Formats: sequence, C-alpha cells, structure tokens
Amino acid sequence: MGFERIVSVLQGVDSNYKTDLFTGSLDVLRSLTGHGEKEMLANFTPYRVICDHVRSAAFLIADGVVPGNAKRNYVTRMIVRRAARFGGKIGLNEPFLARVAQAVIDQYGDFYPELEKNKATIFDNLTREEIRFARTVESGTAHLQNHLDNLRAQSPVTNHQLPILDGHIAFDLYATYGLPFEISRDIAREQGMDVEEESYNEAKEKHSLASGGGKAMGKLGGDDAEYFASLLKDLQKNKKLGEHGVEYDPYTSPKAKGEVLAIVVGGEAVKSASFGEAVEVILPKTGFYIESGGQVDDNGYIRSFSGSTAGESGSGWEIEITAMRRASAGVIVHIGEVISGQPKVGDPCIAEVDMDRRHDIMRNHTATHLMHAALHKVLGEHARQAGSLVAPDRLRFDFNHPEAMTLDQIERVEKIVNDAVAADMEVVPKLKSREDAIAEGAMALFGEKYGETVRTITIAPPALDMSVEETVVHPMAAVEHQHKYSYELCGGVHLDRTSDVGAFIITSESSAAAGVRRIEAVTGRGAYDLIARRFKSAKQAAALLSSALEELPAKVTALQEEQIELRKQIANMRRDSALNTFNLMLEDVQTVNDVMVLAVEVPNCDADTLRSLADKFREKHPKHGVCVLVSVHEGKSTLIATVTEDMVKKGIKAGDIIQAIGGKGGGRPNLAQGSLPDGNAADALAKVVKAVEEKVK
Repeated sequence: MGFERIVSVLQGVDSNYKTDLFTGSLDVLRSLTGHGEKEMLANFTPYRVICDHVRSAAFLIADGVVPGNAKRNYVTRMIVRRAARFGGKIGLNEPFLARVAQAVIDQYGDFYPELEKNKATIFDNLTREEIRFARTVESGTAHLQNHLDNLRAQSPVTNHQLPILDGHIAFDLYATYGLPFEISRDIAREQGMDVEEESYNEAKEKHSLASGGGKAMGKLGGDDAEYFASLLKDLQKNKKLGEHGVEYDPYTSPKAKGEVLAIVVGGEAVKSASFGEAVEVILPKTGFYIESGGQVDDNGYIRSFSGSTAGESGSGWEIEITAMRRASAGVIVHIGEVISGQPKVGDPCIAEVDMDRRHDIMRNHTATHLMHAALHKVLGEHARQAGSLVAPDRLRFDFNHPEAMTLDQIERVEKIVNDAVAADMEVVPKLKSREDAIAEGAMALFGEKYGETVRTITIAPPALDMSVEETVVHPMAAVEHQHKYSYELCGGVHLDRTSDVGAFIITSESSAAAGVRRIEAVTGRGAYDLIARRFKSAKQAAALLSSALEELPAKVTALQEEQIELRKQIANMRRDSALNTFNLMLEDVQTVNDVMVLAVEVPNCDADTLRSLADKFREKHPKHGVCVLVSVHEGKSTLIATVTEDMVKKGIKAGDIIQAIGGKGGGRPNLAQGSLPDGNAADALAKVVKAVEEKVK
C-alpha cells in the first residue's frame, strides 16, 4: 500500500488523483481549459493522465533523463507526448506542460530539491518536446487513422476478437513521424482495436541492429553464470575461496600473488592449458579493473611465480590478459591467451596490470571529471552525464544539452580543464555512506547502482598551510582554497593529482541522440601525439604554400577566395558554351502530333544552367512545346523536363515525362527536375517522342 493510497484513505477520496498531491496540477489544468470541477470529473481521464505523466517527466528530467529515441530517454519522450496528446483532448493545443510542471515543483520541491535546481531544464525539455510533437502528431495520427480505417473495413469489430494492427506499421509511424507505440495503441483501443506489440518490438530490434544500436557495450556473464556459480561453490568447499569469492581491489593492488584456482577452455574446466589457447582464469584475488561506469577493463599478464620474481622456475609460463568479466556473483574471470609455457591449476602466479595502459586510462578518467565540471560552468547545471567511455587512447562523454556547442564554448571548456590540470589539484578517493555523500553535494548518475557505502572522488586544491592569524586576516582565501572543483560518486581509477593529466584536447563535439551531445577528447600521451601530428601537418602545409605558420590561415583564406572566383569564371564559361550549343540544337526540334519536341544531351551543365536553357526553349516555343534536357556533370546525371502551359492544360505534366523515360524526380507541372538511375542518357532521350505521342493521343 503505497504513499498515494494511504493519502487517499486519510483524505476520504476514491482516487489517488483526488488527493491534495494533485490539487495544484489539476487547478492549473482547469485554469487553462476553463472547466469547472464537475466538468472536469465528467471527463477525468485526460486530466489524470496529464498530471501523472508530467510529474513522472519532471522527476526523470531532473535526474538527467531527457526525451530521446532509446531506452530511458524513449520512456521520457513517450510519457511527455502522451500527456501532450491528452491535452489536445481537452482543448489545449499550445504548449502547456511546463505550467503543470511548475505545480509539481511547488508540491514536491521542498522534499526533492533537484526539481527546483533543474527547473529551467525541466521546462525547456517539456516545451521543446511538445513543439516537436505538435509538428508531427497531425501527420502521424492521420496516417494511423488511414491504417485503422482500412483495418476496420477488412476486419469489422466484433465481441469475439478485436482487429489488430500490424506492429510493423506502428513502428514505421514512430520511425517516420515520431508517433510512439503507446499513443498508437491508445488511439486504436479508443476505437475498439489494438496494435500488435510483438511485431512492433521485432521491427524495432531489426532497425536497432541495422543502425548499430543493438551492439553490446559491455560483457555479461550470460548463459554460463550458473556454471561459474557452481565452480565457486566447489572452490569455497575446498577452502580455496572465502565467503565473498574472489577478492577485488583494483585501487591498491596492481600486482596480486596467488595460485591458479581454475582454468576454463571452451566452456569447460581443465587442469592445464597449452600455448596459444584462449583461457579464462580464476585467481584468489585480483587488482585488474572490470569494465564499469564507462571505464574499460585493465589488460596485463599472469605469470608463473616462484620465490621473489615471476618465471624463475623452469616450468615458467605466461598468459596475456585482454579482458575481464564478473561471470557470476563472487567470480571474477581473467580472459586471455597463453603466450608461453603450460599453466596448470595450483601453480603459484602473479597477476600484474599493464600500468602504462592503466595510467593512460587514469588520465582520461580524471580528465572526464574535470570536463564534467567545466561543462557545468560553461553550459549550466543541466549538462549532466548521459554516458561515457574511458579508454587508454581517448575519452568519450555524452551529456544533456539541446543544441550543438559553439566553437567559443568548446574552447572555453578546453581552457578550463587545462587550467585545472595546471593547478596541480589533489584527487582524493574516499569511502562514505551514500546518504552522507549525496547530502554533501556529490554528483550521482542516473541509472547507476550504488550500495550503502560509496566511493567518492574529490578534486580540490590542497589545503592552505595558513596560520590562525592569516586565516583571520584572509578568511575568504582559506575558504576558496578548500572549495571542491569536482565531487562525484565514482568507482573508477584516478590519478593522485590533476597535473598528471598532462594536456587535454577536445577532438570532436557531435550529436549522440536527441537532446544529448557527445565530446571526444585525448590526454597525456594521446594529446602529445595529436599535437605532434597536427603541428607536422601545419608545417608541411606552410611549406607547400611558402608561408610562415602564423600566416597559414590568411594564406588559406586567400586561396579559397581565389578558388571561388575561378569557379565562377568556369561556370560562366560553361554556361556561355552550353547556350551557344543549345542555340544550334534548337534547330533540331521535332514535330510530334503538332507538338514541338526537343530531347537532347547538353554536356557539363549543372541544374541551374539546364533550367536557364529550358527557359530559352519556352521563349522560342511558348506554345505546343515539350523539352527534355540531360547533362552529366561531375559524375552525376541531371534531368530537366519543361512543358508549355497549353500542354499542361491538356494533361501533359513535366514530372510524368520524367517518369515515362525512366527517370526519377518531380516538380511543378510545367518544370520538373530529376536524374537517371542508370545514367544512360541516350536510351532515356530516345523514349521522349514515344512518351509525348502517348500523352497527346
């Protein structure tokens, strides 16, 4: 029995929506519709849906989940659009959801401060989504209605079985017009029909795989989780592992000694493995990081160990580790290949993380936190993380923002991060209770699972070594120095100081999804390599242009202007040449059933030139004329058809001529443009006379 039901009992009403939890939202809606309470209750469903959906959307957006096309973002889009549609049912055809959201914030904001904090983002996303939906809903629902009408005609509604619309059609309506499945289903059910969900999901999955959306981002235990759970029980029974399974410490133990507890080859446990075999290895403990929170797996080696160094025994062996996974609760598996010797179960060994690669990852992860904070400073608090990748060679960061960043904004973010790197700030990990960390302002990410105890990463200047007297004289200096630059919940590995990042360069800014932007960047060695490559390219370009590096932009600009001018001259020359050629071609006009027909190929003309030639034809033959022109220019065919106005009145249209000769395209009745898919101009032009003959019969 949830909170709302308890409130409805206490307040003596027969619906959650009649409690004072929804009073403010309902009052706003009634003020917008002009309905009285009785009128509202007589048609209560739209009011109920709108209030419920706006509240859900407000909380989702406050948590960083903006309307989009996939997963949780799709859920947000669907409920916003459904609320907007029900608004139309009570006469609300202009954006109104933000005003309802204000009532939600007024009601819940004291207890959920993130609503008030992200108020502007909530209003902005709701209104933007309403406007987007308004652009598509009329067309989308009209097409849906056509399908439903056809379905009703083919399968009349009976008491025994509802006519069901194919889910592939519903997905086409979403993919083409942005009409969510749930809305299509609502409309169908309102008319005594339904939409088939299974085929909708099949179409969606097929589309996702075709566009790359179905590719897995991480590794899962999969069907072998039960097998590894059984293996864990055996190891625990034999006292090889404790109650919690494999010890996992990626923070302080990049080298871990132990014995080989299990080797799995091809899904089966074996006693030993040979050179070249792909293996999965279980050890008592490990310092290898398992992919999580966007940070990739560690790589490294497991080597036989005897005494104080690895590989001293004559039976030395080595496994190269290229991936990690948590196969089941308590079981961490090292995935790799035997590159020397024959490892055996029971062999003493040492597992060692590739620390050069790990340091590259750490640079990118710490830089990700610095950039997150910089985005807040430049774009605002709404620019919250919506996904990330932390790899050794680059970082990728998705964040909520409705539009592309300007060049100035990108440069400001880059500078802020590099200033933070140069400030040599401390990066301090600390375990805290989740409740305390959130209360202190630590940033948590929507969709991440956190336990009662969390790991926090604080990036801040070192504490000032100030005397009591200095603190009294300069109190603000002490406070400023203690200010946290960044404070996030994070289980990843990080540097000790920001200066170890080295350098930070943004390589791209692009769209990741609707309302979500993506930045890619490099640090450390990757940044140095990028700087070196770009500097080398710049020097080579300067040498080719006989220019100093500083003069390169001006030199390139001058060349571009010169190129534009030369292209204009060439275009004019081609136009003059085409006109001279066309004047001669005008003498070859054929007469077909009293219609003047010209069908010719004019070399090296663009569409503008062909249109001007078509105008020339109509000037000479203002009546009873049909002209078809083809040109192949820069590898592309362009087809122009023109028909005089008296021919249009007789039912001959330029677009029909294009279709009749095998072209694709369209336009106005008297002038159409297209192309020839097969590029065969001669065959197409040969069909013009026959096409005209058939049209003027």
